[in-house]
Amino acid sequence: MNRRDFTLQHRLRVRWSEVDMQGVVFNPQYLVYFDVAVAEYWRAMAASHPAALHDYALRLYTVKATIEFHQSAHYDEEIDVSCRVARIGRSSLGFAFGLWRGEQQLASGEIIYVYADSETKRPAPLPEPLRSAILGYERVPPEVAPGDS
Repeated sequence: MNRRDFTLQHRLRVRWSEVDMQGVVFNPQYLVYFDVAVAEYWRAMAASHPAALHDYALRLYTVKATIEFHQSAHYDEEIDVSCRVARIGRSSLGFAFGLWRGEQQLASGEIIYVYADSETKRPAPLPEPLRSAILGYERVPPEVAPGDS
């Protein structure tokens, strides 16, 4: 995982409420950090793309989340969470994440979201404006699922 491949970098400071008794970040907190990065990703995209992107983001539902732990983060450290769309499918987005202390990678992860019809909550094709905005925003082009280009 190369930190420079990530379009979005967001700095956080580890708070007391996020650590266990040893002062180490509690495992599920990493998913919260990833979620913060996704919110910052949409905010950054909205700065240069139509406000309608916000409505699209509200129709994305998490179907899978994974974390790989490499090193521990500790109380009061400044850490950077990195985020990018690594894969675009017909109705899904695969976000990749990295968590860093300086150049040292602490964790990596993935969250898969599925776009759904607002009425039926069933999977629906990603809207073209959303796909185009992501492809235009990303530093490293996401993998596009076969048949979805």
